[in-house]
Amino acid sequence: MPSQSVLIVDDEPDIRELLDITLTRMGLDTHSAATLGEAKQMVVEAQPDLCLTDMKLPDGNGISLVEYIQEEYSHIPVAMITAHGSVETAISALKAGAFDFISKPIALDNLRKLVSTALQLDGDTSKLVNAVDHDLIGSTPAIQALRKQITKLARSQAPVHISGESGSGKEVVARLIHNNGPRAAGSFVAVNCGAIPPDLMESELFGHMKGSFTGATQDKIGLFQAAAGGTLFLDEVADLPLDMQVKLLRAIQEKSVRPVGANEEQATDVRLLSATHKNLAAEVEAGRFRNDLYYRINVIEVQVPSLRERIDDLDELAKAVLQRIAAEEGNDRVTLDDSAVVALRKYHFPGNVRELENMLERALAMSDGETITADDLQFSSNAPRAPAPEEPSPSTGTVGNNRWAAQDAYGDLEAYLDDIERQILSTALEESRWNKTATAKLLGISFRSLRYRLKKLGLEE
Repeated sequence: MPSQSVLIVDDEPDIRELLDITLTRMGLDTHSAATLGEAKQMVVEAQPDLCLTDMKLPDGNGISLVEYIQEEYSHIPVAMITAHGSVETAISALKAGAFDFISKPIALDNLRKLVSTALQLDGDTSKLVNAVDHDLIGSTPAIQALRKQITKLARSQAPVHISGESGSGKEVVARLIHNNGPRAAGSFVAVNCGAIPPDLMESELFGHMKGSFTGATQDKIGLFQAAAGGTLFLDEVADLPLDMQVKLLRAIQEKSVRPVGANEEQATDVRLLSATHKNLAAEVEAGRFRNDLYYRINVIEVQVPSLRERIDDLDELAKAVLQRIAAEEGNDRVTLDDSAVVALRKYHFPGNVRELENMLERALAMSDGETITADDLQFSSNAPRAPAPEEPSPSTGTVGNNRWAAQDAYGDLEAYLDDIERQILSTALEESRWNKTATAKLLGISFRSLRYRLKKLGLEE
């Protein structure tokens, strides 16, 4: 196979020579250009597999080259060489479509990692498009636009912030970006920032050394190190405490972390994706989220539509979800009745796709047949159906206020009923000596229904 080639664009001969020597030792062919005009001509003639360009050129700037290649040769990744600490330049390059950036003075280890990652990109994007189409179900304009955005972002290393309501599929989008990019062979590490106690946050993200605090009986790697060579997905990033936001910002800027109790920083090599259901700009305005961190993680924003905004996808989505759930249980004959589809389309889905999945899983467990009907669906009683046009808004009027007050009370009632059901199931299991078939017969329910209830209430073991 012919060796891959890299176009080096810089008006400083010493930089061109350094990059040429380093890349040649990696087994790569190189081409050089000192100006924007020469670079454009070389792109046409050499069709390189990667372009490394300085920001400042005698007859223009690197951003113009990024835009040109994005427009005419989008299969060629471009990495920007920026001045040290030039955050604005780096972010501008990423927004223009640059694959990644590296700062001067150039650290050769970082350069090698960047080049190796970029050259793993497949010039044929048809496989990427097909993969995203297969895993992101729906055909509404909102989903089609989201597919195009994911396809483009999978070929970049730019930090991406994914916004959208809870349950809308933000982690699904993050995994698609990772799985279809050059870091797919690396780990995808997801962490819910709101689920980690504040006093353990630094240790979880950056790791700690043995003896650094009470209970630290051994060294522990952090999530940044665990995601090395892959992607770190910070879900609910808006829940990070302000002091941790400062440390996260430094880790992003320096591409290194310092484990708790360590004397030296450790280099990191991760792609950072983040998400939250909150309005991050509003959190900045309220002083709960740092503006400089917002600027770094929100280089490119992806908005995931709610299920209500893509209701025309519901039929296709519900059938696909049901088939997947049924297949996991070895059932390939289950179908969704038209009455169920009609009932689903009338529902408001405050919990979005996650609620749809839970609803269909429950319906399948409770149904004795192979067809899910409207009667098998159990809609959450603490969520309204899609309101009629003349119905008062939930946020105004007596009707709306009473409804939401009732919802608050419902949460406690649901937990109370779960406790009662858990006690009944535990007693029946003990009487049947944990024989699930006998337990289902004793309770007068199907084995599938029993298995669903045990899973829901945490009694599987």
